[in-house]
Amino acid sequence: MDHDDEQVDERAWRRPAALAAVAVLLLLVGAAGGAMWSERRSRGGFANQAGATRAAQAPAPTAPSAVGATESVGKGEEAVEIALTPDAIERAGIKIAEVKSDASTTVLAVPATVMSNAYRDTKVNALVSGIVREVSVELGASVRRGEPLAVIVSSDLADAQMKYVSMRAMLEADHQKLERTQKLVALGSASRQELEEVTALHTGHETEVAAARQRLLLLGLSSDRLDRLQNASQVVSEVTVPSPADGLVISRSVNPGQVVNGGQELFVVTDLATVWVIADLYEKDFPRVRVGSLATITVPSAPGRMMQGRVAYIDPRVDPATRTAKVRVEVPNRNGDLRLGMFVTVAFQTSSTERVTVIPRAAVQTIGDRSVVYVPVDGDDGKFVERRVRLGIPSGDSVQVLDGLKPGDKVVTDGSFFLRAEAARTRSGS
Repeated sequence: MDHDDEQVDERAWRRPAALAAVAVLLLLVGAAGGAMWSERRSRGGFANQAGATRAAQAPAPTAPSAVGATESVGKGEEAVEIALTPDAIERAGIKIAEVKSDASTTVLAVPATVMSNAYRDTKVNALVSGIVREVSVELGASVRRGEPLAVIVSSDLADAQMKYVSMRAMLEADHQKLERTQKLVALGSASRQELEEVTALHTGHETEVAAARQRLLLLGLSSDRLDRLQNASQVVSEVTVPSPADGLVISRSVNPGQVVNGGQELFVVTDLATVWVIADLYEKDFPRVRVGSLATITVPSAPGRMMQGRVAYIDPRVDPATRTAKVRVEVPNRNGDLRLGMFVTVAFQTSSTERVTVIPRAAVQTIGDRSVVYVPVDGDDGKFVERRVRLGIPSGDSVQVLDGLKPGDKVVTDGSFFLRAEAARTRSGS
């Protein structure tokens, strides 16, 4: 009996525990299912929200824009129309030219070096041997013709002057003797032979004096100083070395106290108004460049600055190591922008069979970073429209047009600057 009661009590205890375990398990399953449902809902909401955001940010479809005068000026800009009276057109000197098609030019660019014009280099040499007492100019100085460069003290110069003074004294004595002999011959006190001998001696001394004078001139003494040289007290031992031409001193090889010999080079003075640009041209490019071809020089330090020159010489010899020939381009350099030894780029323009659109340079006006032209309105005299163009390679007085015009169009050449000013007034509303 007691054993049966214990089994009943045990069963009674186990049933509530099992029910509690089942309840806990159901709660856990329900919580997991709720979490999964919540996550799916959240994901769906985020996806819908992202889709809505993308839809809101997407640009609205627009109708295709019409191609007209507005696009020819530029995006976000309105075409400017200028209306002028016949009198205003005449006062502005407006001229119209037709856009043409011409043979295109290709560009051959090669590196080059700036050198002085060797034909304008003047070497200044010492005319006498001696010691340099003074140097008046520095390297790179600008000098004028006749300006003193240095002073040389020379014993040879003093000796030559003493010899000249002595010869002049002898010539003066011979001249007096000649006059006396001529008088004696007239009186019959001297023979004709004596007169001839005195005359020959006098002529010989005249020749020697003239030669001595010429030597002093070659040694650097001026004619005025020689005319004042009458006796030994007027002899000088210094000679001034003058500049033989206008230009810059690009070489100086002497200093005060230095001993120099006659004929020694002291300075080099050159005129840099024109310089040489020397480039190396490869064999395959020989047919593309000729003497007289136009060349454009650009400096790496100033890429927007271009200078024009022409090919003056092509070396007939080819360097066996590099297989190139030297090409010399003469370039005006009035402002001194090109310095000796500077590295530059030379671009040669060569023709091809391709046709391109070209207009006169006078037709192009620059407004900010834009290049524009002014086109007359067909059928409406006195009206002009500003049109933006994209330019290519300039060639002489013409420039290539890559976009904005076609052959047969009309553009304003002379007077385009006036139209630019009128267009600016139209934009400002004045």
